[in-house]
Amino acid sequence: MANLTSVSGFLLMGFSADRKLQILHALLFLVTYLLALTGNLLIITITTLDHRLHSPMYYFLKHLSLLDLCFISVTVPQSIANSLMNNGYISLGQCILQVFFFIALASSEVAILTVMSYDRYVAICQPLQYETIMDPCACRHAVIAVWVAGGLSGLMHAAVNFSIPLCGERVIHQFFCDVPQVLKLACSYEFINEIAVAAFTTSTAFICLISIVLSYIRIFSAVLRIPSAEGRTKVFSTCLPHLFVVTFFLSAAGFEFLRPPSESQSAMDLMFSIFYTVIPPTLNPVIYSLRNEAMKAALRKILSKEEFP
Repeated sequence: MANLTSVSGFLLMGFSADRKLQILHALLFLVTYLLALTGNLLIITITTLDHRLHSPMYYFLKHLSLLDLCFISVTVPQSIANSLMNNGYISLGQCILQVFFFIALASSEVAILTVMSYDRYVAICQPLQYETIMDPCACRHAVIAVWVAGGLSGLMHAAVNFSIPLCGERVIHQFFCDVPQVLKLACSYEFINEIAVAAFTTSTAFICLISIVLSYIRIFSAVLRIPSAEGRTKVFSTCLPHLFVVTFFLSAAGFEFLRPPSESQSAMDLMFSIFYTVIPPTLNPVIYSLRNEAMKAALRKILSKEEFP
């Protein structure tokens, strides 16, 4: 392996050095990326064109799809190109941008999921006040806060992470510039600022998680008091997809970032990174569409080329 200490860049090791496996990985990632692209663009299109879906829930869902679209585009196209060209090199500038957008979009995703859980709480537990609390102005402000908070988080991580002196070969055992992997290249005891930023980000994510849990405790308490089975089913059809997305995304990301660091990267580590970088943006459109009759009806109109009201 070439010594990269004098080169202004990094070597991404990816999944395998075997050429056939690299091609297979590129094809699988390409198919997954196209599925994610199609699914999220469909949701953005449907929630924009169908005026019946111009409610706060679908407004937030549209921004979640936009975040997912951007999130998967940060890492997967670069990884596909590296595998096809059999070249894992990534420049310092590209790595900084990748870390910035990855952290910014991941933080924004946690924030939008928190806002969506609050929206469901108000809709189910305070239905008479829903239109007052979740008015269009409040929804716009919430979305702006989500994007700004994510951007600030990404900026802090990128600025602090790449101000740390790096020692040894600049080899990253991942398919993208992952912060924990970059920190392994830092000289000893030189990354106390990054630890402080990571602690702040983790604490904020934990507060979001607690907010989501509290919202759903109240939601399920209210649902169990609904006398009709049809009413309970309708509520669950809007809440369970969101709860599944939250659980999957936060558990996979939490396992990756909170576990003790290891000296070498295993196949299991790479698989878990896929669970929070690639799978959620691909599955979210399917999860939100399968149990939502309004989304399925709007999708049928798109496919049959009917006009929206």
